Formats: sequence, structure tokens, C-alpha cells
Amino acid sequence: MNRTGISAALNDLLFNTGITVAEAADRHFTAQYRQRTDGEWADRAEFVEHISHLRTVVADGRVTVHEELYDGGKYADRHTVDVTKNDGSTVSMEVYVFADLAPDGRFHRIEEATLMLRGSDADRNLGSTR
Repeated sequence: MNRTGISAALNDLLFNTGITVAEAADRHFTAQYRQRTDGEWADRAEFVEHISHLRTVVADGRVTVHEELYDGGKYADRHTVDVTKNDGSTVSMEVYVFADLAPDGRFHRIEEATLMLRGSDADRNLGSTR
């Protein structure tokens, strides 16, 4: 099994303009993917719509994984996302992830909590997958 991780997924979703959002989503997330971010659930269609919007706002960025744990089909991490937006402003978020992986190694479900380190309230969703 070739397991994905949050760094590979976020880099493909947000920063790899050589592939589409749909291709990135297919690479790292199952068709039945769901996620909860700070208490709000989204299905895969909502997730893809959100990431598509982020690609229009984000100019560049970096994902730094601080801790990462795989245990069979379970995944957990703590990571920071630093983003530079098209307008030159910057956002930094710390994100705590607990996830289920499908047998093929893609994310099937993610539950995450975010902590804004730098940015405005309007930027809250830039550093997470939701």
C-alpha cells in the first residue's frame, strides 16, 4: 500500500499547478471522502469546491509536518501551513489531524482542528483542507 500523508496531499492540492484539483483529490482522497474542520462537516464535493477556490487566492506556500503517525488504517499529524496570498499578505495556521485511510492508502475521513498563528479571521480556512 502506498500511503498518502498531509504534506503530499496539501502540496498537490494547493501548490502543484501541474495537476488539476480533481486529479489531486483523486490521488489522495477516496470518492466517499468526508471531513470535519473545527466542527463543520464537508463531503468530497464541498471539499473540492473549497480547494478550487483556494487555488485562486494562494500564490505560494509551505507545509511543515511536525509530528506524523501511521497505525494501520489510522493517521494523525500536527502540521503548519504558511501561505502567501496573491495580494502579498501571509497566513500561518497550525493544524491537528486525525484521519482514517482507505485500504489503498488514500484519506477516507479527516477530522481536524485549526489554530490561526498569523492572518485575519477571513483567512481561517486557508491552512486547512476545508
